[in-house]
Amino acid sequence: MNKLIIFSLLLLISTSGYSQKENNHKWNFNNLNGWVYGHQDDNPENQCDIKDGILKIYTRAHSWDRKKIRTTDKKYTTGRYTWKTYIPQMGEKDQASVGSWIYCDDHHELDFEVGYGNEEIRKKLNASPDDMIAYMTSQDFPYASLPVTIKPGWHLFEIDLTIKDDKYYATWSIDKKKQQEIQLGFGNEISFYIFCSVENLKFIGDHIPQQENYGLFDFVQYKYHK
Repeated sequence: MNKLIIFSLLLLISTSGYSQKENNHKWNFNNLNGWVYGHQDDNPENQCDIKDGILKIYTRAHSWDRKKIRTTDKKYTTGRYTWKTYIPQMGEKDQASVGSWIYCDDHHELDFEVGYGNEEIRKKLNASPDDMIAYMTSQDFPYASLPVTIKPGWHLFEIDLTIKDDKYYATWSIDKKKQQEIQLGFGNEISFYIFCSVENLKFIGDHIPQQENYGLFDFVQYKYHK
């Protein structure tokens, strides 16, 4: 009996690590298998189109559209999260954002939000007319947000989560260049959904959008590591 118990414990330990690695996935957006809509507005239109393996999400002018998709499962923890996202030239002063992010709840969220940016931030960053502003944010525990300029085009956005002192240590990178790193106040008792979004958000510009804005997503990838 003792040998059986020991064998069962060893099997449990080995298979638990394996099952976590099974969460590794790359979504190429030939379809939305593994994803559900997560819109947060009163507009019934989904405004998510797929063509040639590219997901387009868009918002209407003169609206507060908040269009999102998320993974069906909230099971992702330590590892590297990667989005290949196209950032367009967004409307001047429009309050619109292209988002690549992970979410458990309103206090446990790590994100990239990219938009035109308000006048104050653009002046502080000495932004050129064709620069967009990328915010890298931890919503809580602790709150931190770093804005940087970014040119329109395709970019790799990555959030890497490791464990340090039993808590998550988060690193944000754009096109493989490290931009921000933070020791978080919570660990892998918190798991995440993965999100892609385009939302008209008041913090990221100076007026309600005057044009349709959009983002494109080529792929999203999660790769587990400890």
